[in-house]
Amino acid sequence: MSNLSEQTCIPCRGGVHALTAAEIDAMLPDLPDWGVIEVAGKPRLRRAFKFADFTDALEFTARVGEVAEQQDHHPRIVTQWGSVTVDWWTHAAGGLHSNDFIMAAKTDEIAAGLSRGNLDL
Repeated sequence: MSNLSEQTCIPCRGGVHALTAAEIDAMLPDLPDWGVIEVAGKPRLRRAFKFADFTDALEFTARVGEVAEQQDHHPRIVTQWGSVTVDWWTHAAGGLHSNDFIMAAKTDEIAAGLSRGNLDL
């Protein structure tokens, strides 16, 4: 598979199918810092990011929000002093979709850019 962070999300309206457990397992190695959790019986990708302070956490949250808007795919984000937790899943699929893996990779790229002092992607 090509670099996930370079891919574009596809529109997900009704009728899209969630990834199977085998498909999820095949894609997870591309996102070694992410885990799969279940909320209300549905899988989600989750990762917690650590930051030096609240300002950096807010900057990261804003950048993830910008990319989410560009891709029309939106996460659950919990921002607090020194950390941000991001969950990706696809409501229309009732679970995980390839878009979630694409967005998780883009989220990792944003975090890497912030740690380098560069948020331009």
